[in-house]
Amino acid sequence: MKFGVREICDVVLKAKATQKVGNKIFYKNEPVIYFDTLKTSSLEGAATPVYATGGRGNARLVSWEGERTITFTMEDALISPEGFMILSGAGLIEATTNNTIKQHVTERIDNNESEITYADGSYTIKLRQKPYLPASEGGNFAYVMFVKDDEIISEPFIPTHYGEGQTIETGEDDRGTYYNITVVGHDNYDTPVNTEDEYTVPNLTDYSDRFSFDSVIVDYYVEKPAAAQQIEITADKFGGNYYLEASTLFRTQNGVDMPAEFIIPNCKVQSNFTFTMASSGDPSTFTFTMDAFPDYTRFDHSKKVLAAIQIIEDRASSDHYRVSTDHAKADELLFN
Repeated sequence: MKFGVREICDVVLKAKATQKVGNKIFYKNEPVIYFDTLKTSSLEGAATPVYATGGRGNARLVSWEGERTITFTMEDALISPEGFMILSGAGLIEATTNNTIKQHVTERIDNNESEITYADGSYTIKLRQKPYLPASEGGNFAYVMFVKDDEIISEPFIPTHYGEGQTIETGEDDRGTYYNITVVGHDNYDTPVNTEDEYTVPNLTDYSDRFSFDSVIVDYYVEKPAAAQQIEITADKFGGNYYLEASTLFRTQNGVDMPAEFIIPNCKVQSNFTFTMASSGDPSTFTFTMDAFPDYTRFDHSKKVLAAIQIIEDRASSDHYRVSTDHAKADELLFN
């Protein structure tokens, strides 16, 4: 039997030991992640030859081979947070009410009286997401900058919503929910925001004339208590070991597809990765390279292998001849 290969693999990685991915715990032999959007996959074997040489011309006389390696490489068209965690060896954090994720947001608001109002030396600006402005934490988490002719023309202004008991005013308009933040200049501060002598609070009255700016940019953070994930890459965490099973199809010369399975009982994911982002050309792909180590397959503990390839020759793929006009009997002979 001869066959050809022109089909991608569907790959599943299973836990070699108990591990945690995000908020989920996977026990030994449980599927951790499925890859069903691969573009290419390959199994590469290599060995290092060593030769005894001698005689005239120092010709090769005897050879030995060793240091056999098996490498499985797959290129994925898409990736999930869990997939990137496996690729990079990173940690995955799920947002919860007790461990929120702060998302960076940059919002540009046009200079019109329905979105930006000026009164008594201060500007009140409507934001479409609730800003994260904690009173209990030091530092500034929001900045307001004035823009004219597509250029920032002011220093960053700091909203005044810091301090005990201060809250963000909210409301509804024809665009939906909004959240008000207020910025003021030095005429409205009893003391500077920063007590260092060299710091000067910007003068907001320079922009009290509405013709002096076109819009404002607000740089702030939004608190996410759910439906958010954060991938953390640290210096001491690398890709783990998994039990790999890859399903594909081999086609015979008769045009019959036979199921085939690649098994690597212990593969280590290399932690090298490249995250390419571009506005032209082909979209970025994600390459997983896995080194095989000797181990037992799940159903044979008599010997350790680097990899195993199963080819399932279905009885229906062989040549059969009709022996009866009774379809039920013919089906029984052919498929049972």
